[in-house]
Amino acid sequence: MKVNDIFRQKRKQLDSYKYIRIKELQENSRECPKCGKAISYVDLKKYHYVCPECQNYLPMPPRERLAMIGDMDTFHELFGGWKSKNPLEFPDYERKLEAYQKKYKEEEAILTGVIKINGQLAAIGVMDSRFLMGSMGTVVGEKISCLAEYAGKKKLPLILFSASGGARMQEGLFSLMQMAKTSAAIEKFKDGGGLYISCLTNPTTGGVSASFANLGDIILAEPDALICFAGPRVIEQTIGQTLPEGFQRSEFLLDHGMLDLVVDRDHLKDTMGRLLAMHQKTRG
Repeated sequence: MKVNDIFRQKRKQLDSYKYIRIKELQENSRECPKCGKAISYVDLKKYHYVCPECQNYLPMPPRERLAMIGDMDTFHELFGGWKSKNPLEFPDYERKLEAYQKKYKEEEAILTGVIKINGQLAAIGVMDSRFLMGSMGTVVGEKISCLAEYAGKKKLPLILFSASGGARMQEGLFSLMQMAKTSAAIEKFKDGGGLYISCLTNPTTGGVSASFANLGDIILAEPDALICFAGPRVIEQTIGQTLPEGFQRSEFLLDHGMLDLVVDRDHLKDTMGRLLAMHQKTRG
């Protein structure tokens, strides 16, 4: 064997080892979209999906969020097993739904149930931005409406975590109708004396922001969350003007009276626990 052939073979082996190593890193870590740092899934869970390098907030899976905010082993799922249909026979929609259900082990873009937070029982719904960008279809709207109705009957406070790109285009008008349905269900719950706490995470946009997400008695948000109906690029193109720095981010909205509080993830449980305890004392 020639010397060049030996080096060529060694180079192929090194490239193969490099490929395997990169694949292992990709499978066991996630890259921060802001600073590019690779964060292991162990560290992601440890830091509650906040980049330890630049403090950027990454999307948090619903069950991880419930584990973070709730008392241990107190979450009980409600309205599980509900899956979307394809009312408009939209091409490839069923295949996409099945792929997301298999990948994330969740049936839909929201997880609903009851949970205890610092000993206070509440009805809770957490949207999943990984599942078709947290878009609101008929099942998402129905689960939110049923959760509000359940909370009203059981005299429980209601907490919803929003993370969504808006309406689900594959369901067309059926999706848009969920804006009215969820808003009506929330207002009926509030009219009955219920406390509704809405927590907006990145992103909360489109039909979700224009309906139940911004109807809270108390509206919280995570740092630097994008909260809007139409994105900043669309608005700039429409009005032909440059928008202010940080426009439509949670801190900007807090300064302009659209939010009650911006809360770090590390303090969310205690903040919500105090709010629920205050409400319980008021009711008592």
